[in-house]
Amino acid sequence: MTTSNALTGDDLGSASQRERRRRILDATIDLASSGGFDAVQMRGVADRADVALGTLYRYFPSKIHLLVSALSVELERTEEILSTRSLEGDTAADRVIEILKLVSRGLQGDPHLTEALTRAFMFADASVQTEIHRVGLLMTSMLARAMHPESPAADQLSDDDIAIARVIGDVWLSALVAWVTGRSTARETAGQIEVAVRLLLRD
Repeated sequence: MTTSNALTGDDLGSASQRERRRRILDATIDLASSGGFDAVQMRGVADRADVALGTLYRYFPSKIHLLVSALSVELERTEEILSTRSLEGDTAADRVIEILKLVSRGLQGDPHLTEALTRAFMFADASVQTEIHRVGLLMTSMLARAMHPESPAADQLSDDDIAIARVIGDVWLSALVAWVTGRSTARETAGQIEVAVRLLLRD
């Protein structure tokens, strides 16, 4: 771990440390849900999570670290839900579109939170590379599982599969940014994502 990165779950050796990190992220999500990006302030997060401000900075050096890590939490929750259900669709494109619709609907149902998480991802720089990488891995894992439900293990995916999943994830994030910034409606966003997925996953 470097001083520029947040403490991840793998860095935390005790249950109390992991619980403290969970409280911090839950507090971040609660504040973002109530007021968006501007509502998340480090002092407010520390107070709500019942931790000292210095402790918060040790776990998360900045607000951007906090919010990008919170995006990982939201994607992990979605992945857990998806792991318990069968994806509908006869083709890889159909299944990928279903996953992206589920993720997008969940985020669009909480516009303040989505605005905060998306803006943080847009503002992230090299100091947040560990958290950005985690988000990318989660998206790639979900999309690759949809593309090849018969072989969901990451080590069974080809380089082409991983590359396609990453491109689709980038398209999805770009469409989400357009929705958050008011440049497209939810329906337009869904349409843009579907067109891109079908072009990339032509049979």
